[in-house]
Amino acid sequence: MKIDSKQQRLARTAIIAALYAVITIIFAPIDYGNIQFRVSEVMVLLAFFDPFYIVGLTLGCFIANILGPNGVMDIIFGTIATFISVSAISFTGRLIRNKKNSLVIASLWPTIFNGLIVGWMLNYVYKWPLILSMCQVAIGEFVVVTVVGVPVVKLIQKKYGKFI
Repeated sequence: MKIDSKQQRLARTAIIAALYAVITIIFAPIDYGNIQFRVSEVMVLLAFFDPFYIVGLTLGCFIANILGPNGVMDIIFGTIATFISVSAISFTGRLIRNKKNSLVIASLWPTIFNGLIVGWMLNYVYKWPLILSMCQVAIGEFVVVTVVGVPVVKLIQKKYGKFI
């Protein structure tokens, strides 16, 4: 039986969603809360190379947030933050992919959007100080996506010539 491209894309979307959710749950102690180092967020850089990954990453975040401790607010606003972030990463990738440091620039979107949206959500749910919550989430995103994720992606690109 031959698998057509629609089936392949659906399977890849499911795999990306499952990987994101499983990695998030495995690292749950550091993935939820005011200081977040959500290791699965490294995967958001996939959207830089192909907008196809937006759906799988958003779905994976949705599943992880359903299984996480922060309730309905995180399911809604955490997922929205991820959707906006990966959409912005994808747009940046299409707009300036061949420019120097374009991946670094694109990697900053999760820092901005998750910092603002998830930081606000944590403030609302737990009554943590707003600016502090936003800054803590932003720092976690910056470390995971930009400081760790960008070099990992560049290493894979250097070794294999292209990324997925």
